Amino acid sequence: MQNRVYAIDIVKKEGQEITLLGWVHARRDHGKLVFIDLRDRSGIAQVVLGSSIKNANDLRLEYVVKVTGEVKKRPPAMANEKTPTGHYEVSAKTLEIMSASEATPIPIDSDGYDVDEEVRMKYRYLDLRRERMQRNLRVRHEVARFIRNYLIEKGFWEVDTPILTKSTPEGARDFLVPSRLQHGKFYALPQSPQQYKQLLMIAGVEKYFQIARCFRDEDPRADRAYGEFTQLDMEMSFVMQEDILVLTEDLFTKLCAAVFPEKKIMQTPWPRLTHKEAKAKYGNDKPDLRKDKSNPNELAFCWVLDFPLFTEQTKEDFFHGSGAAKFAPSHHMFTAPHPDDVPFLDTDPMKVRGLQHDMVLNGFEVGGGSVRIHEAKIQEKIFDLIGFSKEQKEQFSYFLNAFAYGAPPHGGIAPGFDRFIYAALGEKSVREVIPFPASAGGYTSVMTAPSEVERSQLDELGIEIKKQKNKK
Repeated sequence: MQNRVYAIDIVKKEGQEITLLGWVHARRDHGKLVFIDLRDRSGIAQVVLGSSIKNANDLRLEYVVKVTGEVKKRPPAMANEKTPTGHYEVSAKTLEIMSASEATPIPIDSDGYDVDEEVRMKYRYLDLRRERMQRNLRVRHEVARFIRNYLIEKGFWEVDTPILTKSTPEGARDFLVPSRLQHGKFYALPQSPQQYKQLLMIAGVEKYFQIARCFRDEDPRADRAYGEFTQLDMEMSFVMQEDILVLTEDLFTKLCAAVFPEKKIMQTPWPRLTHKEAKAKYGNDKPDLRKDKSNPNELAFCWVLDFPLFTEQTKEDFFHGSGAAKFAPSHHMFTAPHPDDVPFLDTDPMKVRGLQHDMVLNGFEVGGGSVRIHEAKIQEKIFDLIGFSKEQKEQFSYFLNAFAYGAPPHGGIAPGFDRFIYAALGEKSVREVIPFPASAGGYTSVMTAPSEVERSQLDELGIEIKKQKNKK
């Protein structure tokens, strides 16, 4: 729109006639003058509406308006030092009410922490108008932009992988999607692009990345959203673990300097701890190394390495096939064993270290990765150790077949996109940095999914709903 200016830029437009578009954030009546704070995504600008503006008295909060007027400098006594535009205002010549608004069901002029989360999710489109949430969306955009520019400059290709894929036992519950064309068969939404990115390495891509959506049917918690989340997925061929660590550390160190200039990384190079050291010294494998844990501007990154390749298998693990196996993958079943420990696969698997690396920030695991297995015989041995049945191994036949055609050594990492931003901002929940998250109860924002569907849709898919008996 001609002469349209964002609120933040009025400081550069003194004496010029401009147009502002946005929402009425606040309104103050002063006799013949009406003052409004006009809000757009850049911030707030004060607008003065004189007696010549006949429809000024019609304005209410959250009305969408178009204002044309002259930018003037405020008298020193009237300046507001608390806002970036506080020394300027717009003297309106015309006002157009583009859309009226009812009274909002939730306040949006506060940080929103005191508003019930279920209500915030219901009215997420209003919740996102608040300044804090606009900041979070902006940061999310800036992080994505920096990552893309950095990795493309390093020779990575951004490659999409399928959302409709195959259900395989990888460690968490799949979300299943029924097939209309093949009744009784199901797609699964990807828990991660793990197998696809390894197949891309076999395909010769060498350097791949994707800001990928992932889906896991697991319980929510403060640092984990229910259902779907986003991760930065990276994979490289012909690399050793050190190459992965160096590139990832450089990326996130530079990213923090660019996007979070007010924050300070506690130590560079990042400290490196073995899994054994971390457990012995801090009692966990994701230590918070901040010197002052109450300081939100301190970022303490570290690496945790030399994880055991296996843990004791439990009833909750999804890996057991025959039920005879004692082992479950510590990371995932595609992690390569440490070369020095390969003989222990036959004699004492619990002694085997994996070439796994966890990226930790302020006590949160914000990324995990590994060097991958690229030999079919080692991968089959891992399947046997975790108790895969013949049928379960058959589910990965396409994957093992691919190894027969010249698989390069490869590895990577998948930092959690949402989780990193959540930890860096010091937010109270990862849902605060996701535009439309599912609530803690598993309902999607605004849309209130999951929901029932028409009987005709189920018939088309060949699905019958089995009613659960009432539990006593």
